[in-house]
Amino acid sequence: MNYEQARFNMIEQQIRPWEVLDNQVLSLLAVIRREDFAPLAHKALAFVDMEIPLPPQHNAGQCMLAPKVEARLLQDLAVQKHEKVLEIGTGSGYMAALLAHCAQQVITLEIEPALVDSARRNLQRAGIYNAEVRLADGAANLAEAVSDNGPLRGPFDVIVLSGSVAEVPAALLDLLKVGGRLSAITGFEPMMRATLITRVSQDGWRTTQAWDTVAPRLLNFPEPSTFTF
Repeated sequence: MNYEQARFNMIEQQIRPWEVLDNQVLSLLAVIRREDFAPLAHKALAFVDMEIPLPPQHNAGQCMLAPKVEARLLQDLAVQKHEKVLEIGTGSGYMAALLAHCAQQVITLEIEPALVDSARRNLQRAGIYNAEVRLADGAANLAEAVSDNGPLRGPFDVIVLSGSVAEVPAALLDLLKVGGRLSAITGFEPMMRATLITRVSQDGWRTTQAWDTVAPRLLNFPEPSTFTF
């Protein structure tokens, strides 16, 4: 398989048509070898417009998000070199790799021990040393959570949820600096919204929902009842 041609096709045929036009994002997608973060059994699918399932499969739904979704999230966040980033849902480590090239520091949380180990290896092989993978439940009270690397110390300039939630927990918003941004895919199937929340003051927030998509749920986040009389 010609991976370079497949990467070029992914950028030009999937990602640009999805209104991802930021040159920094497009350059990163051309440099970071997505195939090196895909499971060996699905390496040939690394550039296909689809989610790639991640082993082990007992936690159904864990996956690499579709390339165009990752690219659009990255573009929306506009991460800067001085910023500290928190990611919930490491998966294979690919999104953490993209974020690390834009940011000063990335802390990424993963609930599945096998994925923690593989993401650490993937990032190390890619020569990325400013992304720290922690074994932790991102749905916990993160202000008080203790992972395998000690307390999680915020606040953060950027928070990324690499998966969907019904709604963004207030505890996560509390970890944002003023001026910080949180990106999450929120809502319910068949159509969810890409939600970008900016903390404009200590008690003020601005929310935009610029595009629609669908993504698997992050584990353990609450599911509000949709039952109505």
